[in-house]
Order: sequence, then structure tokens, then C-alpha cells
Amino acid sequence: MVLVHGAPDRSKSFARVVHHLTDLPVTVYDRRGYGKSLAAGDHGAGFDAHADDLIELLDGVPSVVVGQSAGGAVAMLAATRAPHLFAALGVWEPPMVPWDWWVGEFAQRRLAAWVANPDSVALAEEINRMNIGDERWDALSERTRSLLRAEGRAFQADMASQSEPYLHLSDLVVPMVVGTGTVHFDDRYRVAHRKLAELARAELYVGEGAGHPAHSTHPEVWAGLVRATVALSNASHG
Repeated sequence: MVLVHGAPDRSKSFARVVHHLTDLPVTVYDRRGYGKSLAAGDHGAGFDAHADDLIELLDGVPSVVVGQSAGGAVAMLAATRAPHLFAALGVWEPPMVPWDWWVGEFAQRRLAAWVANPDSVALAEEINRMNIGDERWDALSERTRSLLRAEGRAFQADMASQSEPYLHLSDLVVPMVVGTGTVHFDDRYRVAHRKLAELARAELYVGEGAGHPAHSTHPEVWAGLVRATVALSNASHG
């Protein structure tokens, strides 16, 4: 079982989720350009290279793969390339910005602004301040802040990967669960995540009371998505 983190993020954010999955063999890793993989090759490669990295990590072993946000997008792309390696696929609110049924122009404008930002270091600080708040950011050590700023190039590449559709949903043929919360700042996200489940012919998993960062704020909910994906794998493969 492999968990794939989002952007900007790193594998250690799954620590509380893994605590709820001690009976399962779970692997987590830092995608290139994040966390302990800051020095791992081209940080500007985006979803395309991350999907290939995931396939290489699976090493020929059919596995249950569950991805958070952009990590879900990476996992979906990898599943279209090597479906035989995906016993089942789970995704939590993956971004589908370039599809015409997504949430509208706001998401597209924000994405375009992030991609066009000429300073990836400043962008990384901006996004982290937005995610954790100014007080928590300012309380971090300068070394930690520097490492997080260095993830900006990988984050920007992940965003650029969404400038146009990055896969064909019809190519998703593996057993799949789409997870979503019930807390969204725009109700159109609720509709969009359910639309993805419909178009991908996937089961829908709803985490009551959770929002987009459920793996951090509601680890028991996110662990439930993992277990739902395992159950789907078991049902699909007897």
C-alpha cells in the first residue's frame, strides 16, 4: 500500500493517518522536489515525471495506492499508464481544474497566477502562509522555512501540469474510490468531486466534517478512505 502526498506537502503529513493503519503495510515517500527528495532530479517535471516515479516505486508489485489532492492526480495518471500495478486506487479531492465541469474561472485564474509567478521561492512562502497561517509560519525555524521555500519549484511544476487535461478519464480502468469531505469554501467543489466519481465510474467516499486537508485535520476520515480502497481491492480481486 502506497500513500501519495499533495502539493506543497510531504510524506510526514500522513503520520497521523498511518497511526490509524497499524494493521496494514503502508509505504509513504516524498515526491521529487519535496521534503527529503528535494535533491531528487528535475523539480520542474510535474505530474508526468511523478507518475513515472510512482510506477518505479511500485517495482512491479500490484498495490493499493491512495493519493491526496495533487498526489491523487499523480496516482490517477500512473494508473492509466500501468493499470496492472493498481489493485485499487483511492483519491482524495484531486484537482481537475482544466476540465470544463470543474468549479469555474476562479480556480483557473488562481492556477494561472501561480504558474506565472516568476519567483518560486516567494510563491512557496505565500502558499505555506496561506495553508498554516502567518503565526505558525513565523514560529518555524529559518532552516525549515528555507526548506519549504525550496519546494516552490516543484509546487509550481505541479500547478503547471494542470494547465490542460493531464489524462483521459476513459483510460482509468482500475477499481477506484473518490473521497471528498463535506466542508468546502465553495459548494461547487462538492458537486465537482461527485462528478469526478461519476465520470471515473468510481465509488464515492464522503468524509463527514472534513475538508481538503483531511489527512492532517481528520486522519481517521482519511484512513477510512484507505480502508474503503482496500475493501474495493479485496472485492474486485476475490
